Amino acid sequence: MFFHFSILMICYKKKGKKFDQKTYDIFFHNIENNLRELGYGDVTVNKKMKEFNKILYDILLKLDLKYKDANTFEVNKNLVKKYFSQLNSKESPKLSVFLDYLINYFNFCFEKPLNSIIKQSLEFKYYGCT
Repeated sequence: MFFHFSILMICYKKKGKKFDQKTYDIFFHNIENNLRELGYGDVTVNKKMKEFNKILYDILLKLDLKYKDANTFEVNKNLVKKYFSQLNSKESPKLSVFLDYLINYFNFCFEKPLNSIIKQSLEFKYYGCT
C-alpha cells in the first residue's frame, strides 16, 4: 500500500501540485480503524501508526532515484529489497518484475488527470507477470 500511495504522491509532486491532506488523512484513518478491528489497544495502535508514518516517508523520500526529473521515474532497488526481503536474493527474477510493475504503475498514474488520479489508479492492470 505504501509503495502505491507514495507513487501517487510523487505524481502529484512532479505535476507541481500538492497532495490533498484529506486523502492522506483518510488513508491513515482506514489503517487505524483496521488495527482497532484486529483488537489492538490504544497504545499499540499509536505506536504502529507512528511506525507506519515513518515507513511511508522513508519510501516516499527514497523510492524515486530521479525525483527532480519531471516525468521520469527510476525505482530505488535497495529500498524495495529493504521492505521485501524475499526479493533480496540474487536468483529472484521477481525483483525485476516488481520494479517493472512499479514503473508501469507510475507511468499509468502520471498520464491521468490529477482530479481523478486516485480513482483511476484502481483501474491499473499489469500483464508482466506470468
